[in-house]
Amino acid sequence: MPGLYFEEWSIGQVIRHPIRRSCTEMDNMLFSSLTYNPQPLHIDFDYAAKSEWGRPLVNSLFTLSLLIGISVHETTLGTIVANLGMTDIKFPHPVFHGDTIRVETECLSKRESRSRPDAGIVEYLHRAYNQADVLVAECKRQVFLQKKPASPVEA
Repeated sequence: MPGLYFEEWSIGQVIRHPIRRSCTEMDNMLFSSLTYNPQPLHIDFDYAAKSEWGRPLVNSLFTLSLLIGISVHETTLGTIVANLGMTDIKFPHPVFHGDTIRVETECLSKRESRSRPDAGIVEYLHRAYNQADVLVAECKRQVFLQKKPASPVEA
């Protein structure tokens, strides 16, 4: 399913994304290394074992990226002009190696663009849950979306 155009969204609409993904040790180590995040809670098993969690935590920015990434196919694939911002980002429960993440997206609001008649602004609430249906992340995201292209006029 391609992303939806501005007109195809309605306030309160919820999409339960079919793609799920398990977070691996490799994901966590690679993401932390690529972003030069030396936090020992993510990359030092001995340190993490002595923490209150008893094991490494998945980097929360990886979790946020996965949250948005899983949503793309049914929300903005091929229809986005730009991400405008992400707000109210929360991580109410940690993600651990082996957790499987699923995502839901709710349309909170939408409005026509004041500067571009071919686009509009949609605000989503993305929520990520682990395999036990525990909320692990959420964020509001504002996107600039294309409107449906005009149909060619038949001669």
